[in-house]
Amino acid sequence: MAWESIDRRTPVFAEDAEPVLSEGVKQKIRAFFDRYETKRAALLPALHVVQNTYGHVSYQAMSEIAELLEIPPSAVLDTLTFYTHFWDHPKGRKVIVACRSLSCQLMGSEAVLKTLKEELEIDEHGTTEDGQYSLLTEECLAQCDDAPCLLIDEKMHKRIKPESVKKLLSDAKNNEIGDHRSDLFDPPSEPAADTNGEIEKTSDVQEMKES
Repeated sequence: MAWESIDRRTPVFAEDAEPVLSEGVKQKIRAFFDRYETKRAALLPALHVVQNTYGHVSYQAMSEIAELLEIPPSAVLDTLTFYTHFWDHPKGRKVIVACRSLSCQLMGSEAVLKTLKEELEIDEHGTTEDGQYSLLTEECLAQCDDAPCLLIDEKMHKRIKPESVKKLLSDAKNNEIGDHRSDLFDPPSEPAADTNGEIEKTSDVQEMKES
């Protein structure tokens, strides 16, 4: 495996560029200073303020945050890149969050994610050329019983199949597809009768409830 080399000597923004943070944004950040023992402790609130205002935190903004908090710019970059919530480039009008938990993986989330990347022609934390969608993954979306699942602009979509992705993306409102998994995972609503004509219990949990 070849490691990607990064040129740290070339500035990622023009040193003579106009400031990004307005005085109002700086004041919002300064308002957090009295809550903490050090200015550095206000870094996460500062990142939230900037992203909520501008939609992302550019390298120029990181430099200005660092100056405001009196910390190295690298400390801002390290913190920002640790969390998937923060963006260092403009994100799409809609953000798709695909779950990568074990439950979703067992139910086919890798195929769903692969299809998403192919349909959108972007990778994780990328944005489509038209600015419509951005894509990222999270460890768990707390919908394990309806895996695989994903969020589109905080709207939960459950039991997604690869073949449903195109239809979901082409729908302007991204409505629920309503696909069902096989009976292997979703037992019939009516319990089946055994050979003696008696009702067969569908699960140990049901049997415990009836006892």
